[in-house]
Amino acid sequence: MPQGGADEGEDLRKAAIRELREETGVTSAEFIAEVPNWLTYDFPRQVRNKLNRKWGTSYKGQAQKWFLFKFTGKEEEINLLGDGTAKPEFKVWSWMLPEQVVELAVDFKRPVYEQVIKVFSPYFLDDEENDSMT
Repeated sequence: MPQGGADEGEDLRKAAIRELREETGVTSAEFIAEVPNWLTYDFPRQVRNKLNRKWGTSYKGQAQKWFLFKFTGKEEEINLLGDGTAKPEFKVWSWMLPEQVVELAVDFKRPVYEQVIKVFSPYFLDDEENDSMT
């Protein structure tokens, strides 16, 4: 689940699209929905200390705004080197069911992922519904 920051004054949906492109190379995406509120989590102390040493910051956690996009391109478009503007953040990718995303999330992010999936779940189609729509 690509994530990233917004620049000062940057529209949040545009920031999400930019981060998606920078981290995955994907430009073929259609906006579907947005979580209406900010979701937050605290870093565990060990993680917080490591990140703050690495980044020279004093972050305690994160506040995130989540967007759902539908990928409309071909899988060949997905490039974990991104668009070349940033250091790669991922080594592998795969399509997953929403429940799998939650299961694989690190413990301290899991409650946020559960909230995101709950908000976006009305937009997910199972295979049976997908088949009847084509």
